[in-house]
Amino acid sequence: MTLVAGVAGQPIAHSLSPVIHGAWIAAAGLDAVYERFGPADAAGFVELVDRGRAGSLRGLNVTSPFKEQALALADEASETARACGAANLLVFDNGRVRADSTDGRGLMAALAEQASGLDVSGRTVVVLGAGGAARAAAAALKAAGAEVGVRNRTVERAQALADDLGVAVVDAGALGQAALVVNALSVPPAIDLAALRDDAVLMDMTYKPLLTPFLAEGRARGLTTVDGLAMLIGQAGPSFRALFGIAPPALDVRAAALAALGETA
Repeated sequence: MTLVAGVAGQPIAHSLSPVIHGAWIAAAGLDAVYERFGPADAAGFVELVDRGRAGSLRGLNVTSPFKEQALALADEASETARACGAANLLVFDNGRVRADSTDGRGLMAALAEQASGLDVSGRTVVVLGAGGAARAAAAALKAAGAEVGVRNRTVERAQALADDLGVAVVDAGALGQAALVVNALSVPPAIDLAALRDDAVLMDMTYKPLLTPFLAEGRARGLTTVDGLAMLIGQAGPSFRALFGIAPPALDVRAAALAALGETA
């Protein structure tokens, strides 16, 4: 029987996850498909999860705005997902739902690939945002030994994240000490890049466009930048293993994803 998995979010038409997983499925010769699902609202997401419980879906990657709801609907959750307060992966097994978060692993893989000289242990890092992606970033960076600070337009949300994860809410002054600044917002952040260290690394979780205004401004300053596509591919690997039971085939999925984006580098 064909295994059915996919990615759920709203909006979802832009998602590159089907390109990445589809390439791996084809290379591995699996009898499987990976689709986009776009529930209109929270109730629609519940219906989708119920389909998984009923056996018609193997699992789902989950993106905005359903990550926190995904965790709440699960019967069991990894320690990472619980720490993040959100899940980007649901696996269905005999009517039960297991939740996990692979976003943090994706972030660390992206940093290792595109900023290999960066060691965050004992260093100040600043995460911009307070949603599920920011939580995953903060949790992973804290686990790597970083001194994590979060900034968000709504201070209450930043404080809730900080309280949950044991990190700090910081002001703009922390940017001047940051070895790494991660944009987990869906919009370009309003920060002064001139205040950053000359050796700071910038990372943007957004991958459309690949070179966001945030990263473009950083490159213009000569800073090392890490793009969201590297993170997307990094989190997709462990997701693929969980969904299909095998490691992703050795394949340059970044090239396929760039082609789908209409990008060349």
